[in-house]
Amino acid sequence: MSVDLTSRQALLVLNGIPRVGPVMLCRLLDTFDGNPVSILTARPSALKAVDGIGDKVVEVIRNWQSHFDLAREEARMAASGIRFITRECSGYPEMLCETYDPPIGLYWKGAYLVDRPCVAIVGTRRATLYGHSVARKFAAELARLGFCIVSGMARGTDTAAHEGALDAGGKTVAVMGCGLDIVYPPENIELYKRIGEAGALVSEFPFGRRADRQTFPMRNRVVAGMCEAVIVVESDLAGGSMITARFAGEQGRTLMAVPGRIDQTCSAGCHQLIRDGAILVTSVDDVLEELRYSRPQEQELDFGQSSGTGGRVDLSDAERAVLVCLDGGAILSADAIASECGLPFAEVAAILMGLELKRIIVKRSDGCFEAH
Repeated sequence: MSVDLTSRQALLVLNGIPRVGPVMLCRLLDTFDGNPVSILTARPSALKAVDGIGDKVVEVIRNWQSHFDLAREEARMAASGIRFITRECSGYPEMLCETYDPPIGLYWKGAYLVDRPCVAIVGTRRATLYGHSVARKFAAELARLGFCIVSGMARGTDTAAHEGALDAGGKTVAVMGCGLDIVYPPENIELYKRIGEAGALVSEFPFGRRADRQTFPMRNRVVAGMCEAVIVVESDLAGGSMITARFAGEQGRTLMAVPGRIDQTCSAGCHQLIRDGAILVTSVDDVLEELRYSRPQEQELDFGQSSGTGGRVDLSDAERAVLVCLDGGAILSADAIASECGLPFAEVAAILMGLELKRIIVKRSDGCFEAH
């Protein structure tokens, strides 16, 4: 059964059917003079003439109605206030068009369309308090200076970056590794709503597509492709942020990394990037200088360590001794702290509980402790 489709609808179909990735779509569009309708109505022989197109892909394209419910997708988009922005639309991010394999379209939730330079802030999901603080402060300051902050709404660094931009009254875009009808991670539901109201939620994946090992790298290439620069705050050597960093290098974007402690794995990736040529940044001024933007007025950020005993009152000598062990961003177990302090474990455990109640330290999911 033939169906009359607009160009936009045909792109929506091609984007949603299985087995046809961004690179293959680019080849198909190049072969068929940018006409997506012609691709869906082409003869099998014409499709097979395109490099990388085999019998299974031809079957999916020729019988797309068995693989993708266009009417249902459009109805869900209308009900959710989501648009499908193609590369021909004015709202499609300009810098993303310059990449090798840009998405043929983006599901877009939110009234905001990119109207200013974008900077990505990414990092580990298991960020330290220091990493959270740096990501949030960099994002807030850059947002106040007129940049749009882009990240992936993952736990840890991404969340801190989005929140920093929103709290500063700036703009932020979350590029999702799943369909926009899915909130991932689920605990970020309130952040999802805030970004949708003040910024934009973006995905190249159709409704119902869940995040997996394939979607995250695809998401990361969009994050890097939208931005003038990518700032990695914390990452281990095999983190997803390293994939984003690689895409940034391949796409000719400025890659920056924030140094961390040499004894923490969450900084190993940043140090590797710096050794490989990434720009070391310790302040927003470093970012502005590298991107050749001028600060409108003198503004300084304080990234001094908040741990230690300076400025804290009403602490016992034993509490101060415990805090000294956590100075400089150290992350230690209760056993390690007891050993360093030379205090009985039971006493240290009681001190740690008291410091937690005073909100001076936090206990991490791995059972170790870290000072604010």
